[in-house]
Amino acid sequence: MRLVDARTDQTPRQVHARADIPSRARAWAELLRLPALFTVPGDALAGAAATGVRPNRRTLLAIGSSLCLYEAGMALNDWADRDEDAVERPHRPLPSGRIHPTAAFTAACAFTAGGLALAARAGRPALAVAVPLAATVWAYDLAVKHTPAGPPAMALARGLDVLLGAAATAGRTRDALPSAAALGTHTLAVTTVSRQETQGGSPLAPLAALVTTACLSGLLTRAHPARESEKPSPDSPAHTSRTSFRPPAGRVTAAVLGLPGTTTPATTTPATPSPLPTVLATAYAATAARPYFHATLNPSPPLTQRAVAGGIRAMIPLQATLAARSGAPVTALLTAALAPLARRFARKVTIT
Repeated sequence: MRLVDARTDQTPRQVHARADIPSRARAWAELLRLPALFTVPGDALAGAAATGVRPNRRTLLAIGSSLCLYEAGMALNDWADRDEDAVERPHRPLPSGRIHPTAAFTAACAFTAGGLALAARAGRPALAVAVPLAATVWAYDLAVKHTPAGPPAMALARGLDVLLGAAATAGRTRDALPSAAALGTHTLAVTTVSRQETQGGSPLAPLAALVTTACLSGLLTRAHPARESEKPSPDSPAHTSRTSFRPPAGRVTAAVLGLPGTTTPATTTPATPSPLPTVLATAYAATAARPYFHATLNPSPPLTQRAVAGGIRAMIPLQATLAARSGAPVTALLTAALAPLARRFARKVTIT
């Protein structure tokens, strides 16, 4: 006789399977660290803004590629650390048995293939950046994560992600190097702190991250140098999908990091500095500095984990600041709008 639930008109096995769907979805959300996904699109957008080219279809493909490669790294990270997590984090999806290790590894392979395919659709320059980015992600998770080369490798991956957006949007990466360096420096600090988030450790790592945040904030809030009058804003409707304007690398560096650069008097007009970069840089400092400070005073695992989470969330206002300083206020505001979404989802699923 086939038993049927009178309320749902389903068998007990069907009822159980239906109730298990939310738990499986949550397990995958934890494995892939979905709140951290909101820190990814800003990389490509900051890279695109640095080139002076308006975001286009290829920029969207670069964002899709970045998201896939990021999730590949998340799945591969837990697969590689499943034995270590069984001791230090038994509640994680793999050691708790909610996700099979083979499924996690398969997901990492699928995300990698998807990311490279999307980059290929964005053009050869984008694929030329996506391939070393994917290689860096796999090398970090499988080989160098627990070595001194781990933090630099993660910083390299984040920097390449910025260059991916520039390569896809404009077919070049040189103009985006300062933005990539800024995000790479921040990532280096966060990753260094994360190496002691499960057992705690020395206050030197969060202190160094705090100093790094202060230095980056200081550079980003310095007076903006004069802008070339003929350079259109990437967000301007009159700006085409591609542009022949290519400012010298020295001026790009000065424009992004607020350093003095050379300008041509005949083509330079004074402009009132926008307060947006300063506001966004202040938001960046506020997001990262407080948890770093607490972890410096008490580098216990809970406070260190909060410091890492704060550093990850701070990437969004940092990306927005870089876009704003590149003359793309609309892109900056769209990037900054991702911050409350990341904060909201982080209340449900851990970001670390």
